[in-house]
Amino acid sequence: MNSEFNLEKKETISSKSTAYRNFPMVPRVVFGRNSFSQLGEILLAKRKSMDAPFIFLVDDFFEGNGLTHRIPLMFNDELIFISADEEPKTEQVDALVQRIKQNYEELPSGIIGIGGGTLLDLAKAVSILLNNKGQAKDYQGWDLVHKPSIYHVGIPTISGTGAEVSRTTVLLGPEKKLGINSDFTPFDQVLLDPDLTVTVPKEQWFYTGMDCFIHCIESLNGTYLNAFSQSYGEKALELCEEVFLGDLSEEESRDKLMMASWHGGMSIAYSQVGIAHAMSYGLGYLLGIKHGIGNCLVFQHLGEFYPEGVTLFKRMMEKHGIQMPKGICANLAQSDFDTMVGVSLGMEALWENALGKDWRKIMTPERLQEIYRRI
Repeated sequence: MNSEFNLEKKETISSKSTAYRNFPMVPRVVFGRNSFSQLGEILLAKRKSMDAPFIFLVDDFFEGNGLTHRIPLMFNDELIFISADEEPKTEQVDALVQRIKQNYEELPSGIIGIGGGTLLDLAKAVSILLNNKGQAKDYQGWDLVHKPSIYHVGIPTISGTGAEVSRTTVLLGPEKKLGINSDFTPFDQVLLDPDLTVTVPKEQWFYTGMDCFIHCIESLNGTYLNAFSQSYGEKALELCEEVFLGDLSEEESRDKLMMASWHGGMSIAYSQVGIAHAMSYGLGYLLGIKHGIGNCLVFQHLGEFYPEGVTLFKRMMEKHGIQMPKGICANLAQSDFDTMVGVSLGMEALWENALGKDWRKIMTPERLQEIYRRI
Protein backbone atom coordinates (compact mmCIF):
# COMPACT_ATOMS: atom_id res chain seq x y z
CA MET A 1 0.00 0.00 0.00
CA ASN A 2 0.30 -2.36 -0.76
CA SER A 3 -3.13 2.03 0.61
CA GLU A 4 -5.63 2.40 3.64
CA PHE A 5 -6.89 4.98 6.11
CA ASN A 6 -9.87 5.80 8.24
CA LEU A 7 -12.83 8.12 7.75
CA GLU A 8 -13.39 9.90 11.01
CA LYS A 9 -16.56 11.71 11.98
CA LYS A 10 -15.97 14.24 14.71
CA GLU A 11 -18.63 16.13 16.57
CA THR A 12 -17.55 19.77 16.63
CA ILE A 13 -18.97 23.26 17.12
CA SER A 14 -22.32 21.95 18.31
CA SER A 15 -24.23 18.72 18.72
CA LYS A 16 -26.00 19.46 15.43
CA SER A 17 -22.81 19.91 13.40
CA THR A 18 -20.67 17.08 12.01
CA ALA A 19 -17.19 17.67 10.57
CA TYR A 20 -16.09 15.23 7.88
CA ARG A 21 -12.59 14.32 6.92
CA ASN A 22 -11.26 16.95 4.52
CA PHE A 23 -8.75 14.75 2.75
CA PRO A 24 -6.24 15.71 0.04
CA MET A 25 -6.18 14.28 -3.46
CA VAL A 26 -3.35 14.03 -5.98
CA PRO A 27 -3.42 17.48 -7.62
CA ARG A 28 -1.87 16.49 -10.96
CA VAL A 29 -2.01 13.27 -12.96
CA VAL A 30 -0.97 12.27 -16.47
CA PHE A 31 -2.45 9.14 -18.08
CA GLY A 32 -1.58 7.54 -21.40
CA ARG A 33 0.72 5.20 -23.23
CA ASN A 34 4.24 6.60 -23.52
CA SER A 35 3.36 9.43 -21.13
CA PHE A 36 6.61 8.59 -19.30
CA SER A 37 8.33 10.64 -22.00
CA GLN A 38 6.78 13.77 -20.46
CA LEU A 39 8.57 13.31 -17.13
CA GLY A 40 11.51 15.56 -18.03
CA GLU A 41 9.24 18.45 -18.95
CA ILE A 42 7.21 18.00 -15.75
CA LEU A 43 10.28 17.98 -13.50
CA LEU A 44 12.00 20.89 -15.19
CA ALA A 45 9.36 23.27 -13.87
CA LYS A 46 9.89 21.96 -10.32
CA ARG A 47 13.70 22.07 -10.16
CA LYS A 48 14.77 24.51 -7.45
CA SER A 49 18.41 24.91 -8.54
CA MET A 50 21.34 23.09 -10.11
CA ASP A 51 22.41 22.00 -6.62
CA ALA A 52 19.02 20.65 -5.57
CA PRO A 53 18.77 17.25 -7.28
CA PHE A 54 15.89 15.00 -8.06
CA ILE A 55 16.33 11.63 -6.37
CA PHE A 56 14.86 8.70 -8.28
CA LEU A 57 13.99 5.62 -6.23
CA VAL A 58 13.63 2.84 -8.80
CA ASP A 59 12.78 -0.86 -8.56
CA ASP A 60 16.05 -2.71 -9.23
CA PHE A 61 14.15 -4.90 -11.70
CA PHE A 62 14.75 -2.04 -14.18
CA GLU A 63 18.48 -1.63 -13.52
CA GLY A 64 20.32 -1.48 -16.82
CA ASN A 65 17.27 -1.83 -19.07
CA GLY A 66 15.55 0.57 -21.45
CA LEU A 67 13.44 2.32 -18.82
CA THR A 68 16.53 3.35 -16.87
CA HIS A 69 17.98 5.04 -19.93
CA ARG A 70 14.77 7.06 -20.38
CA ILE A 71 14.94 8.67 -16.94
CA PRO A 72 15.64 12.41 -17.50
CA LEU A 73 18.71 12.92 -15.30
CA MET A 74 20.32 16.38 -15.13
CA PHE A 75 23.09 18.02 -13.09
CA ASN A 76 23.60 16.01 -9.87
CA ASP A 77 20.38 14.00 -9.98
CA GLU A 78 20.73 10.54 -8.46
CA LEU A 79 19.30 7.12 -9.31
CA ILE A 80 18.94 4.73 -6.37
CA PHE A 81 17.93 1.17 -7.23
CA ILE A 82 15.98 -0.63 -4.52
CA SER A 83 14.81 -4.22 -4.29
CA ALA A 84 11.06 -4.71 -4.00
CA ASP A 85 11.41 -8.30 -2.79
CA GLU A 86 10.50 -7.30 0.77
CA GLU A 87 7.96 -4.95 2.33
CA PRO A 88 9.23 -1.37 2.87
CA LYS A 89 10.68 -0.84 6.35
CA THR A 90 10.97 2.19 8.62
CA GLU A 91 14.72 1.62 9.01
CA GLN A 92 15.06 1.58 5.22
CA VAL A 93 13.38 4.99 5.06
CA ASP A 94 15.70 6.35 7.76
CA ALA A 95 18.78 5.06 5.92
CA LEU A 96 17.71 6.67 2.64
CA VAL A 97 16.97 9.99 4.34
CA GLN A 98 20.35 9.96 6.09
CA ARG A 99 22.15 9.14 2.83
CA ILE A 100 20.45 12.00 0.97
CA LYS A 101 21.12 14.55 3.72
CA GLN A 102 24.78 13.56 3.93
CA ASN A 103 25.34 13.71 0.19
CA TYR A 104 23.67 17.05 -0.59
CA GLU A 105 23.87 20.46 1.01
CA GLU A 106 20.41 21.43 -0.21
CA LEU A 107 17.18 19.52 0.16
CA PRO A 108 16.36 17.73 -3.10
CA SER A 109 14.02 19.33 -5.60
CA GLY A 110 11.93 16.18 -5.26
CA ILE A 111 11.68 12.43 -4.81
CA ILE A 112 10.42 10.29 -7.68
CA GLY A 113 9.27 6.73 -6.99
CA ILE A 114 9.25 4.33 -9.96
CA GLY A 115 7.97 0.82 -9.30
CA GLY A 116 5.20 -0.99 -7.46
CA GLY A 117 3.68 -0.30 -4.08
CA THR A 118 6.98 -0.79 -2.23
CA LEU A 119 8.79 1.90 -4.24
CA LEU A 120 5.83 4.28 -4.18
CA ASP A 121 5.49 3.94 -0.41
CA LEU A 122 9.22 4.48 0.09
CA ALA A 123 9.11 7.61 -2.06
CA LYS A 124 6.21 9.01 -0.03
CA ALA A 125 7.88 8.21 3.28
CA VAL A 126 11.29 9.62 2.30
CA SER A 127 9.71 12.85 1.05
CA ILE A 128 8.01 13.26 4.45
CA LEU A 129 11.06 12.47 6.58
CA LEU A 130 13.32 14.82 4.63
CA ASN A 131 11.27 17.70 5.99
CA ASN A 132 10.27 16.32 9.41
CA LYS A 133 12.50 15.51 12.39
CA GLY A 134 12.83 12.09 13.96
CA GLN A 135 12.56 8.58 12.57
CA ALA A 136 9.98 6.96 10.30
CA LYS A 137 8.61 4.82 13.15
CA ASP A 138 7.63 8.02 14.98
CA TYR A 139 5.07 8.76 12.27
CA GLN A 140 3.36 5.36 11.98
CA GLY A 141 -0.24 6.24 12.69
CA TRP A 142 -2.83 8.86 11.85
CA ASP A 143 -2.07 12.57 11.42
CA LEU A 144 1.31 12.59 13.16
CA VAL A 145 3.08 14.54 10.38
CA HIS A 146 3.03 18.30 10.93
CA LYS A 147 5.26 19.72 8.19
CA PRO A 148 4.71 19.30 4.43
CA SER A 149 6.72 16.71 2.56
CA ILE A 150 9.04 17.82 -0.21
CA TYR A 151 7.78 17.54 -3.80
CA HIS A 152 7.25 13.89 -4.77
CA VAL A 153 6.11 12.02 -7.86
CA GLY A 154 4.68 8.51 -8.17
CA ILE A 155 5.10 6.40 -11.31
CA PRO A 156 3.60 2.91 -10.91
CA THR A 157 5.01 0.08 -13.00
CA ILE A 158 2.39 -2.42 -11.80
CA SER A 159 -1.31 -1.87 -11.21
CA GLY A 160 -3.45 -2.70 -8.22
CA THR A 161 -2.03 -1.38 -4.96
CA GLY A 162 -3.62 2.07 -5.17
CA ALA A 163 -0.43 3.44 -3.58
CA GLU A 164 -0.28 6.05 -6.34
CA VAL A 165 -3.40 7.77 -5.04
CA SER A 166 -3.55 6.94 -1.32
CA ARG A 167 -2.96 9.03 1.77
CA THR A 168 -0.84 6.37 3.39
CA THR A 169 2.58 4.79 3.10
CA VAL A 170 2.54 1.34 4.67
CA LEU A 171 5.76 0.49 6.51
CA LEU A 172 7.03 -2.45 8.52
CA GLY A 173 8.38 -1.00 11.75
CA PRO A 174 10.19 -2.50 14.73
CA GLU A 175 6.95 -2.96 16.63
CA LYS A 176 4.16 -2.91 14.05
CA LYS A 177 3.21 -2.77 10.40
CA LEU A 178 1.31 0.46 10.00
CA GLY A 179 1.06 3.33 7.56
CA ILE A 180 2.13 6.92 7.81
CA ASN A 181 -1.34 8.37 7.27
CA SER A 182 -1.28 12.12 6.79
CA ASP A 183 -2.46 14.98 4.63
CA PHE A 184 1.14 15.39 3.43
CA THR A 185 1.54 11.82 2.15
CA PRO A 186 -0.22 11.92 -1.26
CA PHE A 187 1.91 12.51 -4.31
CA ASP A 188 2.09 15.98 -5.86
CA GLN A 189 2.19 14.40 -9.30
CA VAL A 190 1.34 10.94 -10.61
CA LEU A 191 2.25 9.63 -14.04
CA LEU A 192 0.17 6.66 -15.26
CA ASP A 193 1.73 4.99 -18.28
CA PRO A 194 0.20 1.54 -18.97
CA ASP A 195 3.18 0.62 -21.13
CA LEU A 196 5.33 0.49 -17.99
CA THR A 197 3.41 -2.59 -16.80
CA VAL A 198 4.27 -4.75 -19.84
CA THR A 199 7.06 -6.63 -18.03
CA VAL A 200 5.03 -7.68 -14.95
CA PRO A 201 5.15 -11.50 -14.39
CA LYS A 202 1.74 -13.20 -14.51
CA GLU A 203 1.48 -14.27 -10.86
CA GLN A 204 2.57 -10.85 -9.61
CA TRP A 205 0.08 -9.24 -12.01
CA PHE A 206 -2.66 -11.41 -10.50
CA TYR A 207 -1.77 -10.90 -6.84
CA THR A 208 -1.41 -7.14 -7.18
CA GLY A 209 -4.58 -6.90 -9.26
CA MET A 210 -6.40 -8.83 -6.54
CA ASP A 211 -5.25 -6.24 -4.03
CA CYS A 212 -7.39 -3.79 -5.99
CA PHE A 213 -10.27 -6.27 -6.28
CA ILE A 214 -10.21 -6.90 -2.52
CA HIS A 215 -10.11 -3.13 -1.87
CA CYS A 216 -13.41 -2.92 -3.71
CA ILE A 217 -15.08 -5.88 -2.01
CA GLU A 218 -14.11 -4.71 1.46
CA SER A 219 -15.05 -1.09 0.81
CA LEU A 220 -18.40 -1.90 -0.80
CA ASN A 221 -19.35 -4.30 2.01
CA GLY A 222 -18.14 -2.14 4.88
CA THR A 223 -20.04 -0.18 7.50
CA TYR A 224 -18.18 2.99 6.47
CA LEU A 225 -19.60 2.84 2.96
CA ASN A 226 -20.91 6.13 1.57
CA ALA A 227 -21.84 7.48 -1.85
CA PHE A 228 -18.35 8.82 -2.47
CA SER A 229 -16.53 5.54 -1.83
CA GLN A 230 -19.31 3.52 -3.45
CA SER A 231 -19.06 5.38 -6.75
CA TYR A 232 -15.33 4.69 -7.05
CA GLY A 233 -15.57 1.16 -5.64
CA GLU A 234 -18.28 0.07 -8.06
CA LYS A 235 -16.33 1.36 -11.06
CA ALA A 236 -13.12 -0.30 -9.89
CA LEU A 237 -14.94 -3.59 -9.34
CA GLU A 238 -16.48 -3.39 -12.81
CA LEU A 239 -13.03 -2.84 -14.32
CA CYS A 240 -11.52 -5.73 -12.32
CA GLU A 241 -14.21 -8.08 -13.60
CA GLU A 242 -13.52 -6.99 -17.18
CA VAL A 243 -9.78 -7.54 -16.75
CA PHE A 244 -9.82 -10.85 -14.86
CA LEU A 245 -12.99 -12.46 -16.23
CA GLY A 246 -13.41 -10.78 -19.61
CA ASP A 247 -11.74 -11.24 -22.97
CA LEU A 248 -9.70 -8.08 -23.42
CA SER A 249 -6.63 -7.46 -25.51
CA GLU A 250 -3.39 -7.04 -23.58
CA GLU A 251 -3.40 -3.29 -24.21
CA GLU A 252 -7.00 -2.90 -23.01
CA SER A 253 -6.24 -5.00 -19.96
CA ARG A 254 -3.25 -2.83 -18.99
CA ASP A 255 -5.23 0.38 -19.46
CA LYS A 256 -8.23 -0.80 -17.47
CA LEU A 257 -6.31 -2.37 -14.61
CA MET A 258 -4.34 0.85 -14.17
CA MET A 259 -7.60 2.78 -13.87
CA ALA A 260 -9.10 0.10 -11.61
CA SER A 261 -6.14 0.62 -9.28
CA TRP A 262 -6.73 4.38 -9.26
CA HIS A 263 -10.47 4.02 -8.59
CA GLY A 264 -9.91 1.28 -6.03
CA GLY A 265 -7.49 3.50 -4.14
CA MET A 266 -10.01 6.31 -4.22
CA SER A 267 -12.79 4.00 -2.99
CA ILE A 268 -10.95 3.41 0.30
CA ALA A 269 -9.89 7.04 0.62
CA TYR A 270 -13.20 7.97 2.18
CA SER A 271 -14.06 4.61 3.72
CA GLN A 272 -11.79 1.69 4.69
CA VAL A 273 -10.71 -1.83 3.88
CA GLY A 274 -11.55 -4.87 6.00
CA ILE A 275 -10.71 -8.35 7.22
CA ALA A 276 -8.33 -9.53 4.49
CA HIS A 277 -6.16 -6.46 4.84
CA ALA A 278 -6.18 -6.60 8.65
CA MET A 279 -5.06 -10.24 8.55
CA SER A 280 -2.52 -9.57 5.79
CA TYR A 281 -0.81 -7.08 8.10
CA GLY A 282 -0.24 -9.92 10.57
CA LEU A 283 1.21 -12.19 7.88
CA GLY A 284 3.43 -9.40 6.61
CA TYR A 285 4.75 -8.46 10.04
CA LEU A 286 5.59 -12.00 11.18
CA LEU A 287 6.51 -13.77 7.94
CA GLY A 288 7.41 -10.95 5.58
CA ILE A 289 4.72 -12.02 3.11
CA LYS A 290 4.11 -9.26 0.58
CA HIS A 291 0.84 -7.41 0.72
CA GLY A 292 -0.79 -8.60 -2.51
CA ILE A 293 -0.26 -12.32 -2.04
CA GLY A 294 -0.99 -11.93 1.68
CA ASN A 295 -4.43 -10.55 0.88
CA CYS A 296 -5.08 -13.45 -1.50
CA LEU A 297 -3.92 -16.07 1.01
CA VAL A 298 -6.41 -14.71 3.52
CA PHE A 299 -9.30 -13.79 1.23
CA GLN A 300 -9.84 -17.32 -0.08
CA HIS A 301 -10.89 -18.31 3.48
CA LEU A 302 -13.34 -15.43 4.09
CA GLY A 303 -16.43 -16.79 2.36
CA GLU A 304 -18.52 -16.42 5.52
CA PHE A 305 -17.87 -12.67 5.50
CA TYR A 306 -17.64 -11.87 1.75
CA PRO A 307 -19.48 -14.74 0.00
CA GLU A 308 -20.00 -13.11 -3.40
CA GLY A 309 -16.51 -11.63 -3.47
CA VAL A 310 -14.82 -14.92 -2.59
CA THR A 311 -16.85 -16.72 -5.26
CA LEU A 312 -15.66 -14.20 -7.88
CA PHE A 313 -12.10 -14.44 -6.58
CA LYS A 314 -12.06 -18.23 -7.01
CA ARG A 315 -13.44 -17.89 -10.55
CA MET A 316 -10.61 -15.48 -11.34
CA MET A 317 -8.03 -17.87 -9.87
CA GLU A 318 -9.39 -20.72 -11.98
CA LYS A 319 -9.51 -18.69 -15.19
CA HIS A 320 -5.87 -17.68 -14.85
CA GLY A 321 -4.55 -20.97 -13.47
CA ILE A 322 -3.36 -19.52 -10.17
CA GLN A 323 -2.46 -21.99 -7.41
CA MET A 324 -2.20 -20.51 -3.93
CA PRO A 325 0.69 -21.64 -1.72
CA LYS A 326 -0.45 -23.92 1.09
CA GLY A 327 0.74 -24.67 4.61
CA ILE A 328 2.04 -21.17 5.25
CA CYS A 329 1.00 -21.31 8.90
CA ALA A 330 1.31 -25.08 9.37
CA ASN A 331 4.42 -25.07 11.56
CA LEU A 332 3.97 -21.87 13.52
CA ALA A 333 4.29 -21.84 17.31
CA GLN A 334 1.59 -20.43 19.54
CA SER A 335 3.75 -17.38 20.17
CA ASP A 336 3.77 -16.76 16.40
CA PHE A 337 0.00 -16.91 16.22
CA ASP A 338 -0.20 -14.56 19.21
CA THR A 339 1.98 -12.06 17.36
CA MET A 340 -0.04 -12.22 14.13
CA VAL A 341 -3.34 -12.00 15.97
CA GLY A 342 -2.11 -9.03 18.01
CA VAL A 343 -0.91 -7.13 14.95
CA SER A 344 -4.12 -7.86 13.06
CA LEU A 345 -6.51 -6.94 15.88
CA GLY A 346 -4.59 -3.70 16.31
CA MET A 347 -6.08 -2.52 13.01
CA GLU A 348 -9.25 -1.41 14.75
CA ALA A 349 -10.66 0.80 11.99
CA LEU A 350 -10.49 -2.08 9.51
CA TRP A 351 -12.37 -4.43 11.83
CA GLU A 352 -15.02 -1.83 12.63
CA ASN A 353 -15.57 -1.20 8.94
CA ALA A 354 -15.93 -4.93 8.30
CA LEU A 355 -18.01 -6.01 11.30
CA GLY A 356 -19.39 -2.88 12.99
CA LYS A 357 -18.76 -1.31 16.37
CA ASP A 358 -19.19 -4.62 18.21
CA TRP A 359 -16.53 -6.34 16.12
CA ARG A 360 -14.58 -7.54 19.18
CA LYS A 361 -17.51 -9.77 20.13
CA ILE A 362 -17.55 -11.27 16.62
CA MET A 363 -13.83 -11.64 15.88
CA THR A 364 -12.27 -13.04 19.01
CA PRO A 365 -8.54 -13.88 19.13
CA GLU A 366 -9.46 -17.57 19.08
CA ARG A 367 -11.62 -17.22 15.97
CA LEU A 368 -8.97 -15.18 14.20
CA GLN A 369 -6.29 -17.75 14.98
CA GLU A 370 -8.49 -20.49 13.57
CA ILE A 371 -8.67 -18.64 10.24
CA TYR A 372 -4.88 -18.16 10.21
CA ARG A 373 -4.43 -21.90 10.76
CA ARG A 374 -6.23 -22.62 7.46
CA ILE A 375 -3.64 -20.65 5.45
